This record gives sequence, structure tokens and C-alpha cells, in this order.
Amino acid sequence: MSQKISWIDNLRALACMMVVMIHASTSLVVNFAAVNTPEWMVANVLNSASRVCVPLFFMISGALFLGERSAQKRHFLRVTLCLLFYSAVSLIYILTMTKIGFWPSLRLIMEKPVFYHLWFFYAIILIYLLSPLINVKAVSGRYLLIVAMLFGVLANPQLPAVTWHKIHLLPLDLYISGDTFYYVLYALLGRAISQLRTEKTAITLVASAMFILSTLAIATGTYRQMQINQSFADTFYIYSGPLVFISAMSLFVVFKNTLAQRLLPGFSLISRHSLAIYGFHALIITGLRGRHLDFPQYPLLNLVFLFICGLGGGLFLAMGLGKIDRRNWVS
Repeated sequence: MSQKISWIDNLRALACMMVVMIHASTSLVVNFAAVNTPEWMVANVLNSASRVCVPLFFMISGALFLGERSAQKRHFLRVTLCLLFYSAVSLIYILTMTKIGFWPSLRLIMEKPVFYHLWFFYAIILIYLLSPLINVKAVSGRYLLIVAMLFGVLANPQLPAVTWHKIHLLPLDLYISGDTFYYVLYALLGRAISQLRTEKTAITLVASAMFILSTLAIATGTYRQMQINQSFADTFYIYSGPLVFISAMSLFVVFKNTLAQRLLPGFSLISRHSLAIYGFHALIITGLRGRHLDFPQYPLLNLVFLFICGLGGGLFLAMGLGKIDRRNWVS
């Protein structure tokens, strides 16, 4: 159990940092005018590599709660309190820092989040609610690979259509619709992979290569799609897309195989406060940009600055909040 928690803590901390990186690099990545600059290329690769963050969070939840142990009342309470607390903080931000208005943001809270990044709390509640009903069996690696390729790639609705002589070949039509299917699938596969004996050098090397190749494919696909659209295109950034799916599975295996017995420096602290960092970081980054306290004239410096402020500021606020929130319900 200690080994299992170690690599999951490492992975949770990395996923948290990747979320911050996505939002820190977004302002540069969506700027089509900069698409051929070296700065844009770097931001695109970093954003592409970080796209696994949300799938990893779902896989971690599945590894922890879709087995003999399921989500308990305290887990439901914590995620609900996080949703309510960070929605309240976001409403205060909207009221004091923007012209959006309090009521337009609040009245649709049962339909969509108050602030864009809070959607994750809605989605993770689904996994928690399903967890008492699911106990993922241990299966062979070969079977798991077939299932992952079938659902994650070949039948993935996000897979570009493949035809031959006007005959539709791919994606296979298994009536898969919506991102929610993939959030649940990520959780199921997270649990299934966590039970496999994957600790072999060959498997680690293949998984590492797959992560690198899929990241480069996401970055290249994004660049080409933006050239076609002549504007920003998130086609390859979608969390349920086949390349992101492959990337998430690969990185999950790499961390499971290589970091089972040690925690990376600082990762335990970030992991422990990951929900609070998630709740605060987007407000910090958006606030800095909205108040023109960033440095858009120096794109890469600005990216690093926003990342440090988002991660460091979120961690600082989380630790400060922890002084009041002794039971760590929202910190």
C-alpha cells in the first residue's frame, strides 16, 4: 500500500502542475498570430504534454476507489465542499474583478460551473457516486490492451474518419457519445492498470516512447489544424481524444513502474494540496492577465511567470487556508 500511494502521490502532483501549465500557456497557444514563432512552438509542446492532467486525475480516482475500497461519505463531503467553496471564491472574484455580474454567474450553477475550471468537481462527483457499484476485476494485460485500443482509439468518436473507396472504416461505431464515457473509462482503466504487474524495463521504455510520440503528435496535429482553420483549433487537445488517451495510459504506466518506492522532492506537498491549488490557480492566472500584471511581450518568460504564480500562489493560499481548515476539507 505504501508503494502504491507513493507513485499515486507523485502522479497526482504532476497532474496538478500540468493543469497549471495548461492555463499558463493558453494565452500564447490560442494566439494564431504567433503560431510560427519558436515561443508558440514551445508553448504548444508544453500544453500538449500537459493534456493528460485531467485523465490522470480520473485514473487516480479509479485506482483508489473502484476496487475493494469505494468513495466514502467523507470523500463526497469533501468534493462537495470544494465545489461550493471555490464557487463562492470565484463569485467574489467575478463580483470584484470583472464586469460579468454576480447573478448571471450564479443562476446557472446547477447547469455549469461558476468559473470555467470548476467543471472538474462536477465530473469527479460522478466517479465517486459510481464507485460503490464498481469493483474492477484483475484482468490480463493483453485483454486490457485490446479494450483500451478498441474504446480509446478505434471506436473513439474523436478519431478522424478513415474511408476506403467511400466505405467508412474508422472510427468504429459502438454508439459511444460524450466525454462522460471517457471519464468513466479512464477511472476503470486506472484501477485495472494499477492491478497489473507492469514493472518490466521493456514495458517502461515502450510506455515512455508512446508518451513522447503521442505528445509530439498532439502538438503537430494542433499546428496543422490551426494552419487549416487559420485560427486556434483544440481538435487534438480534447481530453477524450485518442492521442491524449494513449498519452495518459502511457504516463500512468511509467509512473507506476518507476516511482513506486520514492516521492519526488516537493511532490508530496503539492499532492496533499492539489484540490486547493486546482481551485485557486485559475483565478490567480486570470487575475494577473486581467490586471495586465503579466509580460505578454516576453511570451516564454510570461509563461514561466504565470506558471510559478499559479502553482506557488495556489500552494501558498492552500497552506494558509489549511491553518483555518484544520480537517483539510477544502485545503
